Amino acid sequence: MPRIDHHVHLYPDELNRNPARWAATHAEPHWAKLSLRRRANGSPVQDFPSVGQLLHALDGAGLERAILLGWYWENADTCRWHNLAMAAWVRAHPDRLSAYATLQPAAPAERIAQELALAREEGLCGLGELSPHSVGARCDSPGMQAALALAEAWSWPVNIHVTDPRGRTYPGKIETPAEDFRTLARTWPRVRFTLAHWAGGYDLRSYPNVWVDTAAAPLIYGDQAWAMRGQSVRADQVLFGSDYPLRLYREADAATGLARFAAEARQNQS
Repeated sequence: MPRIDHHVHLYPDELNRNPARWAATHAEPHWAKLSLRRRANGSPVQDFPSVGQLLHALDGAGLERAILLGWYWENADTCRWHNLAMAAWVRAHPDRLSAYATLQPAAPAERIAQELALAREEGLCGLGELSPHSVGARCDSPGMQAALALAEAWSWPVNIHVTDPRGRTYPGKIETPAEDFRTLARTWPRVRFTLAHWAGGYDLRSYPNVWVDTAAAPLIYGDQAWAMRGQSVRADQVLFGSDYPLRLYREADAATGLARFAAEARQNQS
């Protein structure tokens, strides 16, 4: 039974008040392309809730805790801004929230090490959601290597975005080759990796240090998602994650969709 949502995004009021203007001002076009899209019926793909609305949504879904994930920002300064905001939310609600630090993996390794040390001092406890492929970096970049070395030393879990190559095309979709993640898992056997979105359907059953989350599954896989257990991942590798505040069902807002998805997960827990 899911008690923790392992994949939640939350943004400061500065962004929520006018997301399009914020993205233009801060040079984050990739985030805007993904997050500000509208569906064919004109409805937004996601909401922009406050921390209070998130906590209310967790209550409505019967969830005790959420892990806040950063975003794969294009600019290192944005990463720092977001990490500080998440740290403040965790301090305000330590009984309900944890948070992972984000980073720009193409940044110099020295800067990444400094930023993550600060994030750790602020109370963050993992890395993610990272997506080197989305921000023009390699999975083996010096910055990624520095970050993973710290994750290993601090026993930090690492959440990485994965895209299913068989899925539908949408604005902002990027390729995330399976071998990149298998190489990471082999190279860093003491790092606990969580590969988002059911790991794109890649077969990772043989990797003891890899988990997957279920983020955005209703949109990507529909009712077929749960059949992946035993086919591409072991049942014990699966962590519940929603991708809140993404609207998981086209007819529902983010909070309603979270409650529905959590109920679906409970029905399919065995």
